[in-house]
Amino acid sequence: MPNAPISINNFYTVNHCPHPVKTVGILGGGQLGLMLAQSVLPFGIRCVFLEDAPDCPARLLGKVYSSEQFDDFMRACDVYTLEFENTPLSSAQMLEQQSTLYPPSHALFIAQDRLNEKRLFNELGITTVPFLAVHSFADLKTACDNLGLPLVLKTSRGGYDGKGQFVIKSESDIDTAWRELGKACKVAPLIAEGFIKFSREVSIIAVRSQQGEIRYYPLVENTHHNGILAKTVAPAPNVETLTTQAQENVKKLLEHLNYVGVLTLELFVTDTGLIANEIAPRVHNSGHFSIEGSVCSQFENHMRAVVGLPLGDTSMVKPSVMLNIIGNYPNLSQILAIEGVHYHGYDKSEREGRKIGHITIMPTDSDKLNETVDKVVGLLVNKLGM
Repeated sequence: MPNAPISINNFYTVNHCPHPVKTVGILGGGQLGLMLAQSVLPFGIRCVFLEDAPDCPARLLGKVYSSEQFDDFMRACDVYTLEFENTPLSSAQMLEQQSTLYPPSHALFIAQDRLNEKRLFNELGITTVPFLAVHSFADLKTACDNLGLPLVLKTSRGGYDGKGQFVIKSESDIDTAWRELGKACKVAPLIAEGFIKFSREVSIIAVRSQQGEIRYYPLVENTHHNGILAKTVAPAPNVETLTTQAQENVKKLLEHLNYVGVLTLELFVTDTGLIANEIAPRVHNSGHFSIEGSVCSQFENHMRAVVGLPLGDTSMVKPSVMLNIIGNYPNLSQILAIEGVHYHGYDKSEREGRKIGHITIMPTDSDKLNETVDKVVGLLVNKLGM
C-alpha cells in the first residue's frame, strides 16, 4: 500500500516534534514584520499583524488587524512577538497576561525609557557614558555644569533615527534645547548624556532560545547620516579584541531579562574599550545583511526562538555590506545589473528621510566588495550622505 502524503502538520506529528506549526501574531506591520514573516514561510508558519496603517509593508504576507480589532488579533494567534520597541507597553502586557509574548514585556519597558536602560546597564556592569536625569530647566543647567559641554539632551521616551535629541555645544544652546525638548518633561524626564570620544559605532546582535541557548552574530560597524543608519559593514574590521566584551555585555542583558528572541546592543568604540549606547528588543536594521550574509538570518532565528524551534547557525557566508535606501528608490534594473547585489524593497512610498528598502552587497570575489559598494552608492539617488 503506497504511503499517504504527509502534510506539514502530519510531519510534525510523525516526527514527534513538540512544537507544531503556529500562527504568530506580530505587534507592528512595518518592514521588520514583513521580513519576519518572510523568514518562516518555508516552515509553513503564518503571521498576522497588529497595525493601524492599512498600507503597511506586512500586508503583503498576512492579515492586518487594527487596534480596534485587538481581541480578534488575540484570538487569531498562538504566540506573539513585536517588531518595534515603541509598541504600546499596555498592549504587550495584555497579550502576556493572556498568552505568550517573546520577548517579555519587561524588556520593552526597559528599552522604552533611556534612563531605565542606562541604569540597567550600570547595574549589570556594562559601561555607559555619564548621564543625568533632567526634570526641569534648573536640572539641565546643573547637568551642563556637572557633565560639561558638549552634551546630548534626549527625550527618555520615544524618538528614534535621530529624533528627540539636541546637541548642546555651548551655553548659548541651553535655552534653545529646552525650548525644543523641555515640554517632553510633562510625560517623563529628559536624559543628559556626556560626550565621549569614540572612533566608530558598532552593534552586536544575539539570539536566545526558550531553553537559554545563546548564539551571536558578528560585531558589525555602522555609519549614520542625519541620525539614520546608512551603511553596515559585516563583520566590522579590526574588532577581534572587542568581540568578547560585546558578547559578554549582550549575554548579561539576555540572561537578566530572561529574554527570548533577537536582542541588539549598540556600542561606541573608544580607546578604553566599548561603551554601551542602547538596546533594541527586536530584529535590527544593522542585521539586515544576515538574510543573505549569514547561514541563518536574524529574522529566521528570532522566529525560531519565538515558536520554540532550535536556533540556526549565525556564521557568516561571506563579508557583506548593507546599504539603506533612504527617501528615493534607485533604478532597479541598474542595481540588479551589478554582480553580488541583493535588493529588498519595502513597498513604502518615497519620502525624505524614510527608510524604504535596503541593499546587501556580497560579490563572489570578496576582494571586489568595496569596489562593488562604490558602484551601488553611485546609483542611489540620495547617495546616503557618503
